[in-house]
Amino acid sequence: MIVGDFVEDYEAMVPYQILLCAGHHVDTVCPDKMAGESVATAIHDFEGHQTYSEKPGHRFAITADFESLRPADYDALVIPGGRAPEYLRLNQDVLNAVRHFATTKKPIAAICHGPQILVAAGVLSGRTCSCYPAVKPEVEAAGGTYSPPAPTMDSAHVDGNLVTAPAWPAHPAWMREFMKLL
Repeated sequence: MIVGDFVEDYEAMVPYQILLCAGHHVDTVCPDKMAGESVATAIHDFEGHQTYSEKPGHRFAITADFESLRPADYDALVIPGGRAPEYLRLNQDVLNAVRHFATTKKPIAAICHGPQILVAAGVLSGRTCSCYPAVKPEVEAAGGTYSPPAPTMDSAHVDGNLVTAPAWPAHPAWMREFMKLL
């Protein structure tokens, strides 16, 4: 799982716990952070405004060093949303890791703003994905097709090895579809 400061709290912690409860080993990594450190999270709430509101979240633990990350050692990738993807997509090592998972057709789960990293890695051309609606223009500009969420934002979309969802209300569907690929 690739995270960064101000990752969406629920989109990191809940999938992390779901995967652990299902018996999977999960490493959480962040560029420029070491195992034992943490990232700040934000909680995005849907309270009836034109967009989500943002509140301080919890600290989320980093369990492995990003600098020693070897994507070939992993079976799957999780990319949570929040604000972290907007700057993580500028890191070439993050993009190279994502490209490894895409080209080897290993399962990738991305939610909310997570597809911004997929766009920057150039892996969405000809693919269909869901995401937070504000990311739709980026997906389409990258040659991807946007799959709109259900009105309750609780749906997931599967395109081969890629499982995407619009926002944290979709955790059950998103993780259920992702774990079918593991």
